[in-house]
Amino acid sequence: MALRLSQVRTPAGLVVAASDDAGEATIVPGFGSTYDLASRAIVDGVSLAEAVERAGRGERIDLSAMLGEGRVALPVHHADPAHFIVAGTGLTHLGSADGRDKMHKAAAGQQVTDSMKMFQMGVEGGKPAAGTVGAQPEWFYKGDGSMLVGPGEDLVSPAFALDGGEEPELAGLYLIGPDGTPHRLGFCLANEFSDHVTERGNYLWLAHSKLRQAALGPELLVGELPDSVEGSSRIRRGEAVIFDKPFLSGEANMSHSVANLEHHNFKYDLFRRPGDLHVHFFGTATLSVTHGVKTEAGDRFEIEAAPFRLPLVNTLRVASGAADALVAVRSL
Repeated sequence: MALRLSQVRTPAGLVVAASDDAGEATIVPGFGSTYDLASRAIVDGVSLAEAVERAGRGERIDLSAMLGEGRVALPVHHADPAHFIVAGTGLTHLGSADGRDKMHKAAAGQQVTDSMKMFQMGVEGGKPAAGTVGAQPEWFYKGDGSMLVGPGEDLVSPAFALDGGEEPELAGLYLIGPDGTPHRLGFCLANEFSDHVTERGNYLWLAHSKLRQAALGPELLVGELPDSVEGSSRIRRGEAVIFDKPFLSGEANMSHSVANLEHHNFKYDLFRRPGDLHVHFFGTATLSVTHGVKTEAGDRFEIEAAPFRLPLVNTLRVASGAADALVAVRSL
């Protein structure tokens, strides 16, 4: 039976809730955050599931009702958002290169784009034998913990952005132990929100297009990820559904193994700083922009997939202000 962890706001403060496949959820006594629970597990040399078992079961709660009331927060957070690093990899899923390849062929007139070359490298070498290093994936930085929003919160697109598009996918969450070892806490649903129109303008603007907020789902799935994850991605505009497509993830649908993606992220010393949190987005092959959808403020993104019981829902909001407002630097 899979264990899921959530962070819930109560009148007494933030608590950790543990839930099972049937949806029964109880408070984990003695811990005010998933970070504290995971830190204890690392120090004690036990798994997260064992740490929950040792803590015992507290008050029973209705997690679905709390989600509807806006009381479910990010599944994990850091007291200092600057120590929560947000990054990801693209072109990792079978079929994920098609949209990018068409986009860059149109922009550059190439027959074989760099995107397709990168994707093919993953197909040929992204799932190496255990204990060996595979092909290096595309990698991008999205910001720190201040860029993350939880279930039900707005995803805010900057005034200067050309697009605010969803990316339904899975993300891994990690805590770096005292000796610099990355510990995977589990996986969650995610919306790796991006500016696809900016990226389409020039693939060298990919870095700019990724510096946007992102949303994490209400549940942290502890343990291993199923080989195949099947879900759906919808966009509602008012009462109308303007986009509804399935999305696939899990290693059976990926050109890279999770272990290979993790290696190429954590091989850098600066990403193994004790006490830091990381979230790593694993990519997707399903985007509404490739189906001609132009999102608008007020659109609602809905992402769901088994084995996650609760959906991730966020509404697009565009920040106020002039799109061309100049940021002036003062010389000292």
